[in-house]
Amino acid sequence: MRIIRLETLTVCLGLLVAAPSIVTAVNAHSGAKGVVKERMELMGVLKDAMKKLTAMFRDEEAYDAKKVSAAALILKDHAGEKMTKLFPEGPVHKPSEALPGIWKSWKEFDNMARDLRVFAGTLSASAGNSRAPMAANGTMMSQGGMMSQGGMMSQGGMMNQGGMMTGEPEATAEMLKTMPPDASFAMVANTCTACHTKFRLKKK
Repeated sequence: MRIIRLETLTVCLGLLVAAPSIVTAVNAHSGAKGVVKERMELMGVLKDAMKKLTAMFRDEEAYDAKKVSAAALILKDHAGEKMTKLFPEGPVHKPSEALPGIWKSWKEFDNMARDLRVFAGTLSASAGNSRAPMAANGTMMSQGGMMSQGGMMSQGGMMNQGGMMTGEPEATAEMLKTMPPDASFAMVANTCTACHTKFRLKKK
């Protein structure tokens, strides 16, 4: 049994208004070497993919399921262990923006990286699903029920701020794939935001 924890599952369009903070440009860092340079390059790849996704989910560009799926696969391929292996424990020096809290709360950081991989994979799989219509109160509706700031009720169970519990990882993945892509993107975006808030040096 696997529990996927969501730091804050917000699936209303209000999230998309705040999404630009997720895709703040990762500037070229002079002096970066070795693993620090590698992980900055990886974060640059993630930033570019999120920028493409955000533009489509905010309707700044026409929604294209194939492009959404491709960008989501880039996120998936650069998340999980591929990300965490670029954060070996040791002193943090500029120009790194990693906070020491990563290694103090390594399990939480590792879980976020794993969740990003899972959620990006389900976004890729759900990209061709019907997009969720908006209810009068600003929440998204799906065939399985209502998705709101407090949580999401679907045909397979309930996801809320406390997490989602299912019997098997395969069942979890199948359930997530039935969601509207907007909800999947919200899960990806929230995971990025939670990780940046806790583990990345705040820009002045």
